[in-house]
Amino acid sequence: MTDISAVLDRADQTLPGSLERLFDLVRIRSISTDPAFKAECRKAAEWLVNELTGLGFEASMRDTPGHPMVVAHHAGAKPDAPHVLFYGHYDVQPVDPLNLWEEDPFAPTIKEIEPGRKVITGRGTSDDKGQLLTFVEACRAYKAVHGSLPIKVSILFEGEEESGSPSLKPFLSANAEELKADYALVCDTSMWNTETPAIAAALRGLVGEEIIVTAADRDLHSGLFGGAAANPIHILVEILAGLHDETGRITLPGFYEGVEETPANIKASWETLGRTAEGFLGEVGLSIPSGEKGRSVLELTWARPTAEVNGITGGYTGEGFKTVIAAKASAKVSFRLVGEQDPAKIRESFRAYVRSKIPADCSVDFHEHGGSPAIQLSYDSPVLTKAKNALSDEWPKPAVVIGMGGSIPIVGDFQKTLGMDSLLVGFGLTDDRIHSPNEKYDLKSFHKGIRSWIRILDALASA
Repeated sequence: MTDISAVLDRADQTLPGSLERLFDLVRIRSISTDPAFKAECRKAAEWLVNELTGLGFEASMRDTPGHPMVVAHHAGAKPDAPHVLFYGHYDVQPVDPLNLWEEDPFAPTIKEIEPGRKVITGRGTSDDKGQLLTFVEACRAYKAVHGSLPIKVSILFEGEEESGSPSLKPFLSANAEELKADYALVCDTSMWNTETPAIAAALRGLVGEEIIVTAADRDLHSGLFGGAAANPIHILVEILAGLHDETGRITLPGFYEGVEETPANIKASWETLGRTAEGFLGEVGLSIPSGEKGRSVLELTWARPTAEVNGITGGYTGEGFKTVIAAKASAKVSFRLVGEQDPAKIRESFRAYVRSKIPADCSVDFHEHGGSPAIQLSYDSPVLTKAKNALSDEWPKPAVVIGMGGSIPIVGDFQKTLGMDSLLVGFGLTDDRIHSPNEKYDLKSFHKGIRSWIRILDALASA
């Protein structure tokens, strides 16, 4: 029996205790967005500090203007081994509407939802208490067998992720020297399916803009002024329509600077996942992809930049009909970024384009709604390769390297503030109902998640 087998066996034997600890943490009503649960959030932080201290970590609770941070450190057995920062969050979403829950959201239990498939029920079981405890319990098993961890581990648990993380950036900046590691581990993502683990190597960035086009100094009667006066809605829709050409590419000058093609081997691996445009879009009543021509639906949603109109207002939109030429019209536009695209340059290119379309007697105002760069871990990174191989050894099907269409702000914060790349490995499933009534976490996700982190810790020790 190998050393790693002994640790894996320990995780199997102590699973009942691991589940009891998860149940204890889920019972704490750590709803960060509701001030009524402030004491519960603090209780969850204290619970984590006590658990980590009991495992031999130097753990402490750090107060912030909001809910506390939990910070912990543990030396590794090898001085030259990598140093990782593991991140998770102990706060949860509100449970409303309560009447839609089949069980008490803070009274976790295990139930069988289909033959052979057991799940752990309760708010936070998947997002993110069950996920973060897979790592803590992996450390517990490793220490029980070897008396130490194979690498140096720091931990950061926050209590405001579900309410926008207002304290996180200031905390990272103030404690950058203490928290900086070789790379971060983030366990707040999902598997590809119940049999196939996934590592997210790319997260798209985001630029948000609101534009307001003003023409006349008041709303106008369309019979008196129609055909002569500038209509801001007409101007606006022409601007928006011009953002894409007939092939689906975005027309802004310099928009594709920093966008690289996805490696052929990665695209080939995505093709094996079996996701078709018809299947993906069919779930929402569509069937024809509308993005860049000649690209798969996974490439469009994971690895290509976008320009999307998220809302338009202008003129009379109430009941009935009103023949009016509006004085103002507005739109909200978002850009998802990939690769090395610069959010500031994208914003300025967009604004310059809009200004070029505004008639001389009209005006436009802009309101910024956030901006963050994309995150891209090298597909041939040794760390990614080791983690992928470790996951593949644990699960029935080999791990896949995926992209994510959305953004996880903490990953950008780690890169920008601490200069660290992040390895995103999670064991959630798309049917976990996070943020909704009847949240659950598969028992297999929890059990094999613990085993997976044991394998990853062991693999990273030789990085």
